[in-house]
Amino acid sequence: MSDMEAIADRFEIEALRAEITDAVMMRDFDRVASLFTPDGAMRWPHIDKEFLGREEIRAGIEWGQGLWEFFVQNVHPGIIRLDGDTATGRAYVQEFGRMRDGSSHLNYALYHDHYQRTPDGWKFSERVYEVRYLDSTQLAGSRPLQRQGLAPEV
Repeated sequence: MSDMEAIADRFEIEALRAEITDAVMMRDFDRVASLFTPDGAMRWPHIDKEFLGREEIRAGIEWGQGLWEFFVQNVHPGIIRLDGDTATGRAYVQEFGRMRDGSSHLNYALYHDHYQRTPDGWKFSERVYEVRYLDSTQLAGSRPLQRQGLAPEV
């Protein structure tokens, strides 16, 4: 693999990671599922949940997002290790928000990723979420009022 091919692969994988963060934040569950291989897996060991295949991944993300009154996820790039048509990587995550039951949630976590080159570009073949720090202290802030035309209602 040439240096230029490796640079292009890394760029495409970073774009994939940005795309999934945007899809989750915009609650576009179909788009989230489309970013996985057909037999891909999403695993959340901290709550003993596993979603296998695009249909389960879509349903799992929708279920998880349905628990939140509001949710913010910040993802920071981590390492990518290329190996031909596969790759592994990590991304670093901070999430916070308020659950519909009134509880608050702040965490720092990692995604442990496996990627697969497909005819449609790089896709996730597996994404495992590892929570490293959790704080359930009540958040002092609140979701702002929605101003007409600026943000979609959830």
